[in-house]
Amino acid sequence: MTDQQSKKMAEHTVCRNPATGEILGYSPLTTIKELKKSISRAKIAQQSWSKLDVRERVQFMLQVRDYLTERAEEIAEVISRDNGKTRVDALVTEVLPAAMAVNYYTKKAKTFLKTRRIPPGNILLPNKLSKIIRIPYGVVGVISPWNYPFAIPFSEVVMGLLAGNAVVVKTASETQMVGRALEQCFQAAEFPEGILNYVNIPGPQAGSAFLHNGIDKLFFTGSVEVGKQLMREAAETLTPLVLELGGNDAMLVCEDADLYRAASGAVWAGLQNSGQSCGGVERVYVHEKVYDSFLKLLKEKVEGLRLGYDQNFEMDIGAMTTECQVSTVKQHLEDGLGKGAVIYAQSPQPDDEGTGNILPAMALTEVSHEMLLMREETFGPILGVMKVKDMDKAVALANDSHLGLSGSVWSRNRKDAEKLALRLQAGTVMINDHLMSHGLAETPWGGMKQSGIGRTHGGIGFGEMTQPQVIVHDILPFVRQNIWWHPHGKKIYRGLLGAIRFLYSGSTWQRAKGFYHLLKIIPRYFSTSA
Repeated sequence: MTDQQSKKMAEHTVCRNPATGEILGYSPLTTIKELKKSISRAKIAQQSWSKLDVRERVQFMLQVRDYLTERAEEIAEVISRDNGKTRVDALVTEVLPAAMAVNYYTKKAKTFLKTRRIPPGNILLPNKLSKIIRIPYGVVGVISPWNYPFAIPFSEVVMGLLAGNAVVVKTASETQMVGRALEQCFQAAEFPEGILNYVNIPGPQAGSAFLHNGIDKLFFTGSVEVGKQLMREAAETLTPLVLELGGNDAMLVCEDADLYRAASGAVWAGLQNSGQSCGGVERVYVHEKVYDSFLKLLKEKVEGLRLGYDQNFEMDIGAMTTECQVSTVKQHLEDGLGKGAVIYAQSPQPDDEGTGNILPAMALTEVSHEMLLMREETFGPILGVMKVKDMDKAVALANDSHLGLSGSVWSRNRKDAEKLALRLQAGTVMINDHLMSHGLAETPWGGMKQSGIGRTHGGIGFGEMTQPQVIVHDILPFVRQNIWWHPHGKKIYRGLLGAIRFLYSGSTWQRAKGFYHLLKIIPRYFSTSA
């Protein structure tokens, strides 16, 4: 390696295909000094950007939609090569949801930002009319992960910009080619300078750098450990956070479930993207009456999966993105097998032994909650399947976790399924499906317990990009003073006490008496005397 090559690698992130090791390119690193300048420029630019009518901001974003649509295939290929997932997976779980999101938010932004008027809440103060205005935070930061390196940051950037913020986005170091493709999508719209800022800062430094250099709100998707650290640091400046910190999702298969659909859904939602989905199925609880039948179908599906480097659209599952995550999955597998788990079904190994970071997909039985794969987020192509006596037991086991991102219930009886869903401690519960709700732009996404705080997506997620400001008008200009203003006296006291009794007492006599004393101080509204 030449000195020039060494210098380039020191100043850039080296981007490699996780399946082949091929170098895909180099992404320039951003210094903390450069980040600080970007945030400062963004604060200035945002002042003008927020004053634009939302319809003008929408016109910019429609250019992003058009660019994405025209280059969908090209972007899917970049995602596949940089992240390791298949091109079909990249298209359906990243590019398609991004296109749906930008189209949805451009249509709904005006509604989400509309001023909401509040009618008077009490006859004592009919002259006070209030309204809620949605105010952008200023400069929001987005830090996104490597498992869905395009779709996750894309929606958050779109919402942030449409809401009137400037955005600083940092995508994962492991998938910088995707990050640069994302950057190009927004550059195509020619936003005003400083409104959209792409930075490439090593992961361990990024959160602190954002929080300590003036970001107004931070959206972070990543691990529980890092999320907790960011909360500690954000407390110093009370910087608001939205955190999506992963899951250990449970799937409940009821006695009356469509078993073919359930088995097929478990394989897709648990094993696609090599199981690297925070909202993917990891634990499956099956009613004992259908357990054997379900397993038979599951085995057939798992053993039919085709794994390998996706060159001709013929692979179902590609490579895992990082060697570190491969090690974690192997550790969880070894722990489970050592504690009695059995590999019930396993996909064939890829033909090419030189293909890196590809683990076989597996379904394990004889699992228990003593095993890491049932207690922690494995984030790999492994399903743990347990037999349960009834669905009450399934609910108890599903809730036996410090995580609560999403879950699912599989039953032909929608009413009963929803009753079970309401008992699950998860931010999103799907009936007869799993994982795909992240792709629904209209549906809020986020978890309970240690899966995070706040929401992204939908009207609630869009609302996270703004803060409410309340304006209160006094609509009676001839009211000279409020009845509780100074100077005070016994008459004022009895009149205000009378107001409480007139409005809320259960005694007719007390209400009448209270009304009498209230009437005695009402003229004060219109007088300049005490």
